[in-house]
Amino acid sequence: MDLKFSAHVEDFRREVRHWFETQFPKDIIEKYKAGQPLATADVRRSEMALGAKGWLASAWPKEHGGPGWSIEEQYVFDEELERAGVPTVTPMGVVYVGPVIYTFGSEAQKQRWLPGIRDGSNGWAQGYSEPGAGSDLASLEFSAELKDGTYTLNGHKIWTSAAQHADWIFLLARTSRREKKQEGISFICCPMGAPGLTVKPIVTIDGAHVLNEVLFDNVKVPEDNRIGEEGKGWTYSQYLLGFERTSYARIGGKRAMLRYVRALATAGSPGTNERLIDDPGFAMRLAEAEIAVDGLEMTVFRILSAVAAGGTPGDAASTVKILATETHQQITELFLDAAGPHVGHRGPSSGTTPRDVATYFAGRAQSIYGGTNEIQKTIIARKVLGL
Repeated sequence: MDLKFSAHVEDFRREVRHWFETQFPKDIIEKYKAGQPLATADVRRSEMALGAKGWLASAWPKEHGGPGWSIEEQYVFDEELERAGVPTVTPMGVVYVGPVIYTFGSEAQKQRWLPGIRDGSNGWAQGYSEPGAGSDLASLEFSAELKDGTYTLNGHKIWTSAAQHADWIFLLARTSRREKKQEGISFICCPMGAPGLTVKPIVTIDGAHVLNEVLFDNVKVPEDNRIGEEGKGWTYSQYLLGFERTSYARIGGKRAMLRYVRALATAGSPGTNERLIDDPGFAMRLAEAEIAVDGLEMTVFRILSAVAAGGTPGDAASTVKILATETHQQITELFLDAAGPHVGHRGPSSGTTPRDVATYFAGRAQSIYGGTNEIQKTIIARKVLGL
């Protein structure tokens, strides 16, 4: 099996790499690599730089303003973005809600929202989880009552990533109560500046502010802010979650971390010159992680090929979510083992930053967010394997 890319795709890779090296704002890359928190202005400037090039909505088809790249080009672009150290694109707009809008939204909604998502000028947040409805999302109690063409939103969303940077939030709200809890849920968009909407930061133990609570107290939005049919929000959310779970793969970043781990393990430890790579147990764990990334990559290719043929990631995306999570955790555990002897010394680890250690801790949470791995295994058993 020949896994090499064509000459055309490799030419494309060189073009993308050159642009990141010469045109993308260098100060943002330096700040991101140093583990410094990005302000809203940094996030917006980063994504608008990609948007101005036409590369922010990299997976969108041409008819909706995307570049219309092949699966191979999309994949190479993601690899080069990770390689360059560019901040991960906030997925809530271009990866999550954008495809929902251009698939299920009206023409007026497409004209209203897609340009700002595509060029990076409008940031989005995702209002799904609630204090009593996380992995069991269908149990949500957030309400939207319709009267005279206006929805009144009330409730509490939690673990809302990037809400402090967002201009809009898309959310799931209960618009009616029926026998089956997945029914009666609608998909609604709301401006973050709406009266009655409050954002409360959730600062994690490392001092980072990524997550938020978002509270709604009689927030008013027009009926036109509902995407698709009333009561069909659960269907649209499952379509969106397929893209979300596939986006966790980040093969380029995992390969970069593996190269860094191997460099640390191959360098002699300060004072002893012992090499961790010569430890058979560590060498085996490193080889297993590299094989796991290869397997994850092949799984992603299969799913992306199905999307390119007109399908959706579907329930098989749960496989990527589990594999990506477990592989990320494998790699970051290896990193801590390899970096330990070098801390405080010159050498391969001199470029280690607080972000590297924070990546390890953040990886623990991957087993939970986006649908816990236990839930994903149940989905695979029932809907993929038919058990």
